Amino acid sequence: MAVSFALLVAVALQLRDLDFAKVRSLVPASPIFWAAFAVYYLAGPVSEWVVYRRLWAMPVAGIGALLRKLVANELLLGYLGEAQFYAWARARSKLSDAPFGAIKDMTILSALVGNGATLVMLALAWPYVSAGQLGMEGTTAFASLGVVLLTSLGILLFRHQLFSLAKADLWFISAIHLARIVVILIASAVMWHAVLPAVAITLWLVLATLRMLISRLPLMPNKDVVFAGLTVLLLGKGADVAALMALMAVLLLAAHLLVGTIFGLTGLLDAEKIQ
Repeated sequence: MAVSFALLVAVALQLRDLDFAKVRSLVPASPIFWAAFAVYYLAGPVSEWVVYRRLWAMPVAGIGALLRKLVANELLLGYLGEAQFYAWARARSKLSDAPFGAIKDMTILSALVGNGATLVMLALAWPYVSAGQLGMEGTTAFASLGVVLLTSLGILLFRHQLFSLAKADLWFISAIHLARIVVILIASAVMWHAVLPAVAITLWLVLATLRMLISRLPLMPNKDVVFAGLTVLLLGKGADVAALMALMAVLLLAAHLLVGTIFGLTGLLDAEKIQ
């Protein structure tokens, strides 16, 4: 939590003086961007629904609960969404009599696969990072986040005895998590290239790796805002790429608020119907 708080403070200081006129000027009209944005946003909930569809025969309406989980994790506190989703599943005994084991295994495998994929990305991007693509501050930031990643990965590797599901289900979940990561990376590349097509692919690789490193930090909300702030810190407030990352943070925050509001209102309407 101390690491998360320190990063959030640093990010706030960096974003405070950002040229938001430049940020607004980058808002794209391309349908390709918005299609990729929708894929990026929905990749997590839809991939989780595929898993729970296999485990619990979850109906399509369950995607709403998974979207609420995403919003709680991103806006409030990491893993709070899992607690809310567990309560939702417990209230629906037709889905599963004991949902805790599946949710626990999903969470552990998501962390393991995500950490492993991030290490691969870090290995691919490291030559460009060490060559000064983002300056010396970039090398320090990547090295520091890499240490945190390795520490958390080491802890997770010793938790395999806690798995509850069958081995076939565990492999299926791992494959879905890996597919989700690939889809998110492709959607990110499409969005970024649609706005700034002249930027070198090596910089996108470095920034995608930085985003994945930040996503692995535990108990940190608003990871996209943190990523935007670090991008501004490393590239400077006047850089188009930094403005684009700030734009992405704003769009994702707006999407979270919109989804949270919609499901909050529908929850109130359902409660009134029950009364």
